[in-house]
Amino acid sequence: MALVFAAGMLLWQFAFAPWLGKFLLPTPTEIARSLHDHWSILWHAGWFTLQEALGGFAIGSGLGIAVALALARWRRLSGALMPYAIAANAVPIIAFAPIMNDWFGLLNPRSKMAIAAVLCFFPVLVNTVRGLTSVPPAAIELMRSYAASELDVFRRVRFPSALPFVFTGLKVATVLSMIGAIVGEYFGGSIQALGVQIENSVTLFDLPLAWAAIVVASAMGIAFYVLIGVVERFTMDWHPSAQGVRE
Repeated sequence: MALVFAAGMLLWQFAFAPWLGKFLLPTPTEIARSLHDHWSILWHAGWFTLQEALGGFAIGSGLGIAVALALARWRRLSGALMPYAIAANAVPIIAFAPIMNDWFGLLNPRSKMAIAAVLCFFPVLVNTVRGLTSVPPAAIELMRSYAASELDVFRRVRFPSALPFVFTGLKVATVLSMIGAIVGEYFGGSIQALGVQIENSVTLFDLPLAWAAIVVASAMGIAFYVLIGVVERFTMDWHPSAQGVRE
């Protein structure tokens, strides 16, 4: 993996960048220099945007899990509401961004959180519903034979079995939350935001700084993804899938 990354950087430095021109594609060394020179600005801008992404992730994922629990419990409700969720997910995020900015305010971080929440909601909802409804019938029948209530079935069988699906949706949502926050900032936001920093740098033709900001956004998105993966590893330590990986 490290060799592939190193080979890609060398090709970028000595092949692609000279061919396209530094104006269109700065070299990795220029991007690294800009990242070093503007580290304080980029770090604070990245942290500002990450907070928006975290807020949207928490709201969207929380609502996705809550709605999935209701849809898995009442199947007819699932058939009635799922088409609307699919239709909402099909709307391009750039259509939501101006609306959210009007609702919550152009400079209000909540508008970016709302955009990120819209993106996070659907993958978490779909994966959680799939996990809750994919429980082996034998396990449900066993719980029925013990006169278990619906709450007990959900708590002891359905939700534990759905955890791998839930974490799959959450890991997808980590990336989407950063995308949503940054896209929302392109339509207006605080000068402290990373998306605004990228847009201003491109407008001023400071492409090394723009790419440095993109590197910061990517690094924070990867770190967020890894964090959820670590939580999954510790939470799912008992699950057969995790035990199979260790073996």
